[in-house]
Amino acid sequence: MKQTEKASVPLKKILCISVIFFLILTGIGAVAANAELNQVKIILANGYEMNVLTTKTQVGEILQDNHIILLPEEKVVPQTEEELADNNTIRILAKEEEHEEVAEENQEDISVEHLLENYYAEITEKIVTEQIEIPFETVTKDVSDKEDEKQEEVIQEGENGIKEITYKAKYQNEEEIERVEISSEIIKEPVEKIVEVRTKTVTSRGSVDRTKATTNPAKTSGSSIAASVQGIEPVKKTLNASAYSAQEKGVTNKTASGATAREWYTVAAGKGYAMGTVIYIPYFKNAPNGGWFVVQDRGGAISNSKIDIYMATKSECNQFGRRNLECYIYEK
Repeated sequence: MKQTEKASVPLKKILCISVIFFLILTGIGAVAANAELNQVKIILANGYEMNVLTTKTQVGEILQDNHIILLPEEKVVPQTEEELADNNTIRILAKEEEHEEVAEENQEDISVEHLLENYYAEITEKIVTEQIEIPFETVTKDVSDKEDEKQEEVIQEGENGIKEITYKAKYQNEEEIERVEISSEIIKEPVEKIVEVRTKTVTSRGSVDRTKATTNPAKTSGSSIAASVQGIEPVKKTLNASAYSAQEKGVTNKTASGATAREWYTVAAGKGYAMGTVIYIPYFKNAPNGGWFVVQDRGGAISNSKIDIYMATKSECNQFGRRNLECYIYEK
């Protein structure tokens, strides 16, 4: 009996050790099964990347398990006491590099915010209307005999026109930053300056200064008015011409001669010109009357250097304005 008892003691010990060993292995397997194995990327300060497998989630523990030691001038993101971020990436940076990146990000944020604030808060729109001048053109006509001495004479003074332009303008901080034209309208057409180069003539003195005409337009005209003065030699003079109409306030179509004023026929002249005097004006040579008029009226402001041409409407008078015109005067 004693020998049997002595043999069973070692057997019991072996069984106990086996059970304990089995329990240990089972526990280790259970822990391993419950722990999640993650792939983590570690980027070192020199740019080198390494991928490791670990069940750890704290940054400091992962670095320690992989024998990575931070130098005094280095910093890790996330920090050692923090858990892994969702991207499973640990980055080791030089401290000055991190400061530069943060500074650049802050500067970019401030600049964008500043620009957006200025753009949206301070831009206003206005409708702006401006008037600009339209420069007149100068036209020179040579009507002289080429062999004779010449002189220039202004037949019509030039006058600038006016154009009105409407813009949509944008302002920022009271400064205009954009202007777009919406519409434009010509308020007043420019008037050409007309200069004629003529044969130089001699001037004679009289009740009104006249210049002997070198040609007689009546001899080549088919106008009935011209036919009545073909035998009269005209004198040539530059007169300041304006226009009037019965549509104007205080004006009637009854003339000082007693006749009814007619468009393309009647002119008012100074007392130096008798009623019935015929005046040919080359400026109107393409008009219905061919440029032939008859003095039938007077005017308080009309001197011997001016004439006033009767027109049918007030708008025609405004469009004509005032201009110097060459005139051939036939006194009967």
